[in-house]
Amino acid sequence: MDRRQQKTRAAIFQAFNRLLEKKHFNSITVQEILDEANIGRSTFYAHFETKDALLKEMCTDIFDHIFSHELHSETSHDFSLADHGLRDKITHLLYHLKDNRENVLGILSGESGELFMRYFKEYLGTLFEQYPGSIRQDVPKEFALNHRVGSLGEAVRWWIGTRMELPPETVAGYYLKMIGYTD
Repeated sequence: MDRRQQKTRAAIFQAFNRLLEKKHFNSITVQEILDEANIGRSTFYAHFETKDALLKEMCTDIFDHIFSHELHSETSHDFSLADHGLRDKITHLLYHLKDNRENVLGILSGESGELFMRYFKEYLGTLFEQYPGSIRQDVPKEFALNHRVGSLGEAVRWWIGTRMELPPETVAGYYLKMIGYTD
């Protein structure tokens, strides 16, 4: 993707986020996104087939970075030298959600929140599968994985609801304690 396309894509994401802060996902029209981003209809459709595809792509952009195998030093945190255990991965995830809180809060409001959580849980499933020790062996794998993913998803939802007052390290520690995981 060239620089111009990246700039247009970023403008669409920003416009969509601003609209999500004011309105529910289902009540936002593509025309409103076009007006807010100051782009034409054909430009929007050159990047996204639908408004749902736009939301999915926003989530994918956030999650691909968060769930990357390589962690880099960033403004709010540095996990580049960490051991990349489950605690580090969850803490890194929480930092990114906090750093992107405006986007996440906009997405989580209303109907788009359920779509966001569905995509989020897909990524969480992949994360937990990388750490077999986090999945109990005395119950079916699918059941254990569903429990881990669901409980972390709800812990994140709770944390966001508290305005992310607790530090990411604390929330990750509480979660891991609740599931009985030690690294």
